[in-house]
Formats: sequence, C-alpha cells, structure tokens
Amino acid sequence: MPPAKKRARAYDATKIRTAVLTQFATVREAVAGLSDEQLARPTRLGDWSVRELAAHLTMALGSVARALAEPEPDRAEVTLQNWAFQTSAAAGRVDEDVRALVDGPADLDALFGQAADRLAKALPDAPGSRLVQMRFGGMTLADFLVTRTVELVVHTDDLNDAVPGLDVPYDRQALAACTRLLADTLALKAPGGAVEVRIPPYAVVQCVEGPRHTRGTPPNVVETDPLTWIRLATGRTTWAAALDAAKVGASGERADLGGLLPLMS
Repeated sequence: MPPAKKRARAYDATKIRTAVLTQFATVREAVAGLSDEQLARPTRLGDWSVRELAAHLTMALGSVARALAEPEPDRAEVTLQNWAFQTSAAAGRVDEDVRALVDGPADLDALFGQAADRLAKALPDAPGSRLVQMRFGGMTLADFLVTRTVELVVHTDDLNDAVPGLDVPYDRQALAACTRLLADTLALKAPGGAVEVRIPPYAVVQCVEGPRHTRGTPPNVVETDPLTWIRLATGRTTWAAALDAAKVGASGERADLGGLLPLMS
C-alpha cells in the first residue's frame, strides 16, 4: 500500500499577518537609521548594494497591496507547496523592478511608508481565501502572506550580513513560518522517510527515498538551527561550508543533503 499523502501544513492567518507587518516595521526602522555609506555597501546578492536590497524589501509588502488592488484571478495556480520552485524564474524581472524603484523619485523612507500605508488600507477587510495575482499566477492571500515571511526573513538576514553590527531582529512567527515552508519544500523535492531533518524549535520533516523508520532514533538525522537552514535552502551558504563550521549535524549514510540544496536561489 502506498504511503498516505501528507496533508499541507496549516498556518494561523492572524499570526502570519501580524508577523509580516511586524517584521516589515522592524526592517523599516533599521533602514531609516542607515547612513549613505552603509546604504552603498555591497551585499551577497550579486551587484545589489544595501540600497537595492532595502528597495526590494519594500516590494515584499508592496506586492500584497498591489495584488489586492487588482481584479481577483479565476483560479489558484500557485500553492505554498510549489511556490519556492518558481521563484528563480522571476529573478530578471525582480532586478528590473528594484532598479526602477531606486532610480525613481521616491527615497527609501517614502517607499517603506507607501508600502505600509497601502497595505494598512487594503489588508484588514481582505479574507484569506481571496485570490490574488502574483508573478507566477493566482494564489490565495493567506498563502501569499506566508511567502512574504520568507522574503522578509531571508532578506533581513542579507541586510544583517551586509551591515555588520546592524542585527535587525527576527519576528518569531515570521522566522517559524519561513523555516517551516522551506522545510516542507525539501520534503516535497525529495519525498520519502529515510532522513529526518530537525530544525528546532520550528520544524521536523522526513525526506529522501529509502527505508522508513517507525520508532526510536532514526538511522539518518540532519539537525541545524533556523537561520543556517534558511541560508542552506536559499543558497546563502553551502552544505560543505555549514558542515565545516559545525552549523549542521548529519548522521547516517543517507544524511547528505548537499545534492538537494539550495531549494531556491
């Protein structure tokens, strides 16, 4: 008998909305305190400076308000389960949009303010089941907001990496949702039960084809912390580098995820 299909993880819609708004507000405050010299610093995102990175962060929230202002699409074509696999296809368009923002008349403070104000008007009355048109097709608003936790958390980490000592904090719910979504993406990419991936305190998933354990300690275990996992999943670090730095524990002959990572980049 084939294994039962795993049910998609459920997220608390109210907590996700609060997490997105909280993380965005935290980033906005941090960016407002940056000097021109800091905004000109390079990032690990190609030739983007901190200024381009900050502008992109305004897009993470601004895209929600823009989507809610447009007609509702006919159907949901994108789910949380397949969203991450499609993001690389939009890299060129994202870069163009970011550069247009930076070259436009509005400064960063205005861009953050516009995104926050528009969402404050559009979001409260919008149900989670409402379909929105995003870059890859129709998606429920509830699911789209979960993807915003990934955008915000990943790029907050990029910002902290680019500006030593900035240490922008992570909203706990945003970090949890980001970690879980990327863990579930791994389980979808490599279905199975031979390896147990533990990312305390937020996620545990089983993946990779092979013998499935039913009780006791699994023979193949990978364990890491949330930020290391997010960096692995998004290509900010490599499997080999994380192992060398003792940021990942891996035991068992199948506990090598290097060939499966990154999940998105």
